[in-house]
Amino acid sequence: MKKFIRSILIVLAIVLGLGVQQSQAQSVKLFFGDLLNGAANGAALGGATMALQNSGDIAPIRVGVGLGVLYGAGIGLYDNSIVPKGQQFYISGTFNDGRNSTIIVLLDTFYGAVGGATIGGAISLIANDPILTGVQYGSGAGAWLGFGFGLIDAFVLAEGPNELQAFSNSKKLNHAEGLVQLSNSSDKVNIGLIHPTIFSQKEIKTNAIKTNYNMGVQLLNINVGL
Repeated sequence: MKKFIRSILIVLAIVLGLGVQQSQAQSVKLFFGDLLNGAANGAALGGATMALQNSGDIAPIRVGVGLGVLYGAGIGLYDNSIVPKGQQFYISGTFNDGRNSTIIVLLDTFYGAVGGATIGGAISLIANDPILTGVQYGSGAGAWLGFGFGLIDAFVLAEGPNELQAFSNSKKLNHAEGLVQLSNSSDKVNIGLIHPTIFSQKEIKTNAIKTNYNMGVQLLNINVGL
């Protein structure tokens, strides 16, 4: 009888431990997702600064990555503070949905750079100036404008976890994460390309359950809604 009770207690301890680990893993994934996106955004803005300065000095990228890491860490703490511990974070911006706030800003920066490059190239064609010069300055200015709009988009215009909670409870968000997202007309098949993420792996030892975390990039995500 004692062995049976002891076995039950061990099982309960393992289950509770897994629950705590899962909750912690979700918080860690959210934090490091923001951290990686922040670093990528900082690098992008550093490149945009180099384009505007017409300089080959990579110092802006170095500074941008450093500031981006600090920015991502701050947003990671913020995102964890506004979502119940262990629950999935969802945010719906003007152009994209995401599972952390920084992905909205990063994608808006990317769209701004592409839009700026297009407009800069078009103006160069009209003025009969070198197209590459127009693309260079247009993409640099567009990236900074996109970043500014992204901050407003993520923290003012977007619907955050509180607004999306009822929707996420009634309908699973059919969303494949990635910097580039594709979907069919019915939105049942979603494809995401290039998604920075954190991989977790549980290791059960004799007296403890340990979770190992590794940074990585998912090249392809496919989500099919039935």
